[in-house]
Amino acid sequence: MKTVLVYLPLEARHREKLEAAGQGCRFVYTQPGDEIDPLLPQAEIIIGNVPPAKLRAFPQLELLQLNSSGAAEYTAPGVLAAGTRLTNATGAYGRTVSEHALAVTLMLQKNLHLYRDSQRQSLWTDFGKVKSISGSVVAVVGLGDIGLRYARMAKALGAVTIGVKRRGGERPEGVDELRRTDELMDVLRRADVVASFLPGTRDTDHLYTKEHFRAMKNTAIFLNCGRGNAVSSETLAWALEQGEIAAASIDVTEPEPLPADSPLWKLDNLLITPHVSGGYHLQETFETIIDIAARNLRAYLSGGELINQVDFETGYRK
Repeated sequence: MKTVLVYLPLEARHREKLEAAGQGCRFVYTQPGDEIDPLLPQAEIIIGNVPPAKLRAFPQLELLQLNSSGAAEYTAPGVLAAGTRLTNATGAYGRTVSEHALAVTLMLQKNLHLYRDSQRQSLWTDFGKVKSISGSVVAVVGLGDIGLRYARMAKALGAVTIGVKRRGGERPEGVDELRRTDELMDVLRRADVVASFLPGTRDTDHLYTKEHFRAMKNTAIFLNCGRGNAVSSETLAWALEQGEIAAASIDVTEPEPLPADSPLWKLDNLLITPHVSGGYHLQETFETIIDIAARNLRAYLSGGELINQVDFETGYRK
C-alpha cells in the first residue's frame, strides 16, 4: 500500500476523485500552512508543491505531482532523489493567464491604467492617442499552452502574431510566423507588443537585457506573465524611465513579493499585479489541476504513461 500525501486545500469531491484514481493507497491530507515535516519521510507519492527545502531528496519518494506549471525549484540538484519522477500542471493555467495577459494588453493600449490613476485624483484628463490590437505585431515569447492561447486570442482580434520558442517546428494554428529564441532580437525590433510567458530556467534567467529593450520600438508594450527572473527589476525600470518602451505590465517580479522600496512601484507607465494571473483565482484552474493529478496517479499505479513529465535537464515538459 503506497502512501499519498496531498498538499492542497481540497473539498470532499476532490478527495473522492483522487481516491478513486488511487484505489488501494493510503491518503494523507494536508495543505499549505500545516506542519508537514513528520509526514514527508513516509510519503511515496506527493501531490502539491511542498516547499523544496523540506524535501531533502527523500529516497522513498517515487512521484511528485506539482500544482504549478513551473518546476525549476524542484529540478535543482539535491531536491529530489535520483529516480523520483516529477510532473507538473501544464494545461491548467492556459485560460486564466492568457485572458489576464490579453486584458492588460488592451488596458495599456487604451491608456486605461492612466485614466484609473487620474480617477483617484479626481482629474478629468485626456491622455491622447491610443493603439489598436488589430494590425499590431504581437510577439509571444514562450509558446506553451498559455502563450499559444494568448496568441490565438490576439490573432482573433486582428493582430499579426509571431511565436518564439526554443526550437523550430511546425507552425501552430493562431501563429502567423514561428521563430526560434536565437532570433529573438530580430523579432523584438518588429513587435508592437512583446508578451513573455517563459518558465524559470537557467536559459531564461535575465534573458531580457538592456540591449533587448533598446531593440524594441519606443512605442512597444512589454508583458511578463511567465517568471520574474526573465528580467531584472533594475533593467525594466531603466527601460521604462528612459523611454526605450512605452509601457509594461508585470504579474511576476524579481524578487517576489516586490519590496516596498522598489522604484517600479512609482512608474506611471507600469502596471503591476501580485502574481495573480494564475493561482486558483479561476476555479476552473484548480479543477484541472485535480484532473491532471488524478490522471497521473492512476497512470503511475497502473504502469501507464504520465502526462506533463518534467525533464530535469531543461526544466520543461518532456
